[in-house]
Amino acid sequence: MENDKGTVIVVIDGQGGRMGSLFIERWKKQGKVQAEIVAVGTNSAATSAMLKAGADKAATGENPVVVNARKADYIVGPIGILAADALLGEVTAVMAESVARSDASKLLIPVNSCGFYVAGAGGHTLSELVDAAVDMIGQSI
Repeated sequence: MENDKGTVIVVIDGQGGRMGSLFIERWKKQGKVQAEIVAVGTNSAATSAMLKAGADKAATGENPVVVNARKADYIVGPIGILAADALLGEVTAVMAESVARSDASKLLIPVNSCGFYVAGAGGHTLSELVDAAVDMIGQSI
């Protein structure tokens, strides 16, 4: 969905919002490609952390995931956002379905704390995985 910044990137995270915050900080730092960053936390702590990291807009909970997944050009988050009950139960079935059904391109970061493992993903650090996500979106816009 186009806006005055061109592209909408929805960052969905839970727990303390570390992955989402790191992505937002790195995206803002790269500075080459403009995009509106919408942070959606599965809890208020995650939302607050992502807003502090520089998100343009932020909201918390199930309905914001549903609404913003429809509007997104890109969705970034831990792999668990595709599975009900992931992130210690913070991801509802409605959230997971909304992300999965979105027409947005999805950049899923395989953090092992979600209980999902991706064969071939290697032993990369969260920092390396977030850098790869920033690069992938930056190159495709």
